[in-house]
Amino acid sequence: MLRKSSIIVLGSASISNNFSLPLVDIPVRAGFPSPADDYAEAKLELTEYLVQHPNATYYIRAIGDSMVDYGIFSGDLLIVDRSLDAKAGDVVIIAIDGELTCKKLSYIKGEPFLVSGNSLYPPIPLLGKEAHVWGVVIYNIHSLQGKCS
Repeated sequence: MLRKSSIIVLGSASISNNFSLPLVDIPVRAGFPSPADDYAEAKLELTEYLVQHPNATYYIRAIGDSMVDYGIFSGDLLIVDRSLDAKAGDVVIIAIDGELTCKKLSYIKGEPFLVSGNSLYPPIPLLGKEAHVWGVVIYNIHSLQGKCS
């Protein structure tokens, strides 16, 4: 039986709900912007931008602090593509011994490991364990509201 302890499955991606927002097509500076910039607007449908393979993509919510050094925080919305082959360095959703987790796939001395983005959690060796990759995390949606004060 599959237990979902560190992530919450939210559902599959769909591009059928077209909802476009304005896209200001200029670089954003962290300093004072040039008054000479031309602020041309275009439209951006976020799902089309974030989802390359809609039939193989789903959303899942991260829970916990094991990936904070990789910029994934508890409550973040992850966009996961099942059509991609997982490779070293990818952040993956993986069922390991029946439990879903989000970790970076790595090789240490030629052996596969799952690596947390938090030094409090040691790498997890995959040899001898039942593991199934549910997909590669392609985007992380992280709210900044109320977190920068």
